[in-house]
Amino acid sequence: MNLRSASIADVVRLGCVALLSAGLFVMVGCGGGSSSSSGGGTTITVSVSPATVNLALGAQTQFTATVSGTSNTAVTWEVNGVTGGSSTTGTISSTGDYTAPATLPSSSVTVMAVSQADTTVSGSATVNFPVNNTQALQVNMGPGNNYGPNGLFTDVTVCVPGTSSCQDIQNVLVDTGSYGLRLLSSEVTEITLPETTDSTGDVLQECVAFADGSYTWGQVATADIGMAGEKASGVPLQIISASESVGPSTCASGTNSNTVQALGANGILGIGPFQQDCGAACASSSPPAQYYLCPNSACSPATVALASQLQNPVWLFTQDNNGVLISLPAVPGAGAVSASGSMIFGIGTQSDNALGSAQIYTADGCGQISTTFNGTTYSDTSSSCMGGTFFDTGSQGLYILDSAALNNIPECMDVPPFYCPTSTVSFMATNTGANGTKAAVSFNVANADTLFSSNNAVFNNLAGANVGNTGSFDWGLPFFLGRNVFVGIENQNSPTGVAGPYWAF
Repeated sequence: MNLRSASIADVVRLGCVALLSAGLFVMVGCGGGSSSSSGGGTTITVSVSPATVNLALGAQTQFTATVSGTSNTAVTWEVNGVTGGSSTTGTISSTGDYTAPATLPSSSVTVMAVSQADTTVSGSATVNFPVNNTQALQVNMGPGNNYGPNGLFTDVTVCVPGTSSCQDIQNVLVDTGSYGLRLLSSEVTEITLPETTDSTGDVLQECVAFADGSYTWGQVATADIGMAGEKASGVPLQIISASESVGPSTCASGTNSNTVQALGANGILGIGPFQQDCGAACASSSPPAQYYLCPNSACSPATVALASQLQNPVWLFTQDNNGVLISLPAVPGAGAVSASGSMIFGIGTQSDNALGSAQIYTADGCGQISTTFNGTTYSDTSSSCMGGTFFDTGSQGLYILDSAALNNIPECMDVPPFYCPTSTVSFMATNTGANGTKAAVSFNVANADTLFSSNNAVFNNLAGANVGNTGSFDWGLPFFLGRNVFVGIENQNSPTGVAGPYWAF
């Protein structure tokens, strides 16, 4: 589901030594520090070792301060500027013995050794608190066994903000083509989430149209969102209304996806390369028809500040918040009954999400790159977001242009717009990022009728015509099978310093 475009445009250090000790990984090196010159011209310096520590909550580690340039080598230990530290950031003894806090701090903390000979001189070290950043994924037919093939699902925990009143929502569709969490009201039954209202008490609503002609309508609420060991607090999300009434006519057309049967999932988790689902357009004085206020049941488009729009929850995590790695296994040409994979949060933030050999393809303002296929380059040439290439786990197949571009491979008579070649056909296309990164990608197109008759649910060669937009290239879920795909979030840096939005594989 290419939601951002569909909802707006379709209708917008010195050497270090690694030590392994007591279950924690410590990077030992030269800690940060400052210096000063004493009256005799000798420079006082302080360094702290180890310089960086990855530490479990409640665990301990020993820091050592080295002071030179003075006979007074005593130091005062601080954590985030507080002598002795605190329960929130961890405590440290007068001898440098640090104990991590019991609960996760909002960020890494800084341990500092301040020279007692000259309190303007100090050395520092950083303590990180890695959490479980791996969320399980399943590829199947969905909770009602009616989503169709290549549905990518996970569980999401939502909580009343600032409380332990929570509910786990299963079978939420994972969608790199949209942004923000949307849950069916019929599934959020154990908790009541606070609504988002304006100054007069009117509830903020959202109507989102998808490229397939379906839409979701419902109020904006707020929740703490958790996946694996990660948590984002106070996140706006959409509660999809179960009412049969539709949203404003300026948005509502096609299928109202307000039931499990219609949506094929219990909700949608949008984790594409942007922070919000609409961005500056909806924050402007002339917003598109997406967010609404409906006083006296008369709905009109509303201007919504960035912080109040639906948010990609990943960028609001306290760590591992610069992107996502989708890792799915390869499947044979005939498909598989199901598949299990991982959604790993962060890029280059832990040992399990390093870029490795993946190349970064920077994206445009629509989150797209370009693809050259059969001599034609498909790129987004305007602000419409109607061209170019996107990578979408919410698309069941590779939606590629039209049959003419595929040498007139026929569409299936019974399941259009999927293709039904007489035998599997191989193709090659070249993807190019805005940064000039370029590489060829091979893909296969198999007979959809044959695939579906197997009763499998996972296919790497399912393709169809991009009926709604023949100027774009939709690398759907088949592209992700057997390949690690990174989604770099806008304004968040990659390990190489490249800021999102970008894709990497």
